[in-house]
Amino acid sequence: MEREKSFSGNRKYSNKEITVYWKPSACVHASYCYRELIEVFDPSSRPWVDMNGAPTARIIETVNMCPTEALTWKWNDEERNKTVGNDQTNHIKFRRPELIEESTPESKENPVSVKIMADGPVVIKGNFTLIYSGNNKEINESLISICRCGASDHMPFCDGKHRHIGFNG
Repeated sequence: MEREKSFSGNRKYSNKEITVYWKPSACVHASYCYRELIEVFDPSSRPWVDMNGAPTARIIETVNMCPTEALTWKWNDEERNKTVGNDQTNHIKFRRPELIEESTPESKENPVSVKIMADGPVVIKGNFTLIYSGNNKEINESLISICRCGASDHMPFCDGKHRHIGFNG
C-alpha cells in the first residue's frame, strides 16, 4: 500500500487498482467510512486507511458514501479513467479526484446545497456569505460544516465533538 501526504495536508492511499484521496479539511467525521468498512478505514490506526483491508469494489462503494466528498477515488489505470461517468461495471460511480484538490470554479447556476447530517453538523456547499455573531464570511466554491450539537470549540463551525458527546439529532 502506498500513502502520500501533499503540501496542503491532503492524503492519498493506493492499492493495485485504485487510489483513494482524503481531504481532511472537508471531512466532517460523518463516520460512514469506518462504520461501513472498519477493515479499511480505522481512525484508531496509523495510517488510518489500509487499502488491503477489503476488495476494491467494497472500498469504492464505501468511498462513494462520503457525504462531503472528503474521500474520493480514481483508477490507477489511466485508460479506465477515460470512462469517467460511464463506468457501469458493478454499478460503480466514479468520483473525480479533482474534488479533493484545490477547488474548481462551479457554475453560477449551481445552487447552494445544504445537508443535515444524522447525528452531526449541517454541511453547506457552494458560493454564499455566512453571517454569524456580527461576522461575514465569504464562502467561494467550498463547503463548511456548522455545529448542531453546541459542543464545538470553534463555533459556529463543527470540529467533530458531536462524536465524542454522543449527539443525537
